[in-house]
Amino acid sequence: MISNRQQVTERILVAKVAKGLKWVQVADAIGQSKEWTTAACLGQMTLSKPQAQIVGELFDLSDEAIAWLQIAPYKGSLPTEVPTDPLIYRFYELVNVYGTTIKALIHEEFGDGIMSAIDFSMDIQREEDPKGDRVNMVLSGKFLPYKTY
Repeated sequence: MISNRQQVTERILVAKVAKGLKWVQVADAIGQSKEWTTAACLGQMTLSKPQAQIVGELFDLSDEAIAWLQIAPYKGSLPTEVPTDPLIYRFYELVNVYGTTIKALIHEEFGDGIMSAIDFSMDIQREEDPKGDRVNMVLSGKFLPYKTY
């Protein structure tokens, strides 16, 4: 019996390693980006029934696990307030150092509002560089202005 979405994520990760699958292969199979697909398989997005069935086939999941993939998850996957994983911590550090700059520039350009993490996309690519390859990340979120009433 599965009692939470995290248990399904753990089963997916075990099967991914055992089968040697790449996230891009899963993404191609369900017809979504590798970024969204990875988030879904790690428990942060809801899959449609056809998508969940394909993921279930790829990772040999039970019908119960496939049903869990179709339930809206609790968003937020970090176990602590300040992340301890070095890669994830760098994003915390990035926001700590540049957060007020990002906020100031978005407000100057768009006005008072936020960037949506719901109407959102991201693209992560390797950028070859002779001094050491770089991570090229594009984050695109819809601007949502605050309403006056």
